[in-house]
Amino acid sequence: MSEITFKERLSVEQVEEANDLAPKFQEDGLIPVVTTDYTSGELLMHGYMNEEAFKKTIELSEAVYYSRSRKTLWHKGATSGLTQIVKEMRIDDDQDCVWLRVEVQGNGASCHVGYRSCFYRSVPTGDAFFEKNGELAFEESEKVFDPKEVYGDAPNPTKL
Repeated sequence: MSEITFKERLSVEQVEEANDLAPKFQEDGLIPVVTTDYTSGELLMHGYMNEEAFKKTIELSEAVYYSRSRKTLWHKGATSGLTQIVKEMRIDDDQDCVWLRVEVQGNGASCHVGYRSCFYRSVPTGDAFFEKNGELAFEESEKVFDPKEVYGDAPNPTKL
């Protein structure tokens, strides 16, 4: 397979109107990624890619992210079997955000906590925020898998 390369960003017109893939990584070398279910459109997760993860995702047609907490590449599903097969990969107008539309293997979960989506709670807004004392509401009532069975006693990758 040929080496995947990105074009140099030369002009606004080139970035916004041409066919050149010239992603803009943030100062920390990362680009945000929003991931949704290919069929339903459900928002599954938000993550980041560095240049290597971006290229690996293109190469494998499977989601590869960069874990900011572990400071390493994270091939989604390598441990859990919940691989995200990329059915479509899009980039926004100024090429500083990626949208993955994926088919999740295994039981369909994308959240390391065990829920299908990482967005399993809602935040009340307006007057409801104060009426509910700002408490989050669970929108998913059952976990798809038990994280301890899948990951063992590995430390939670989320930093507090």
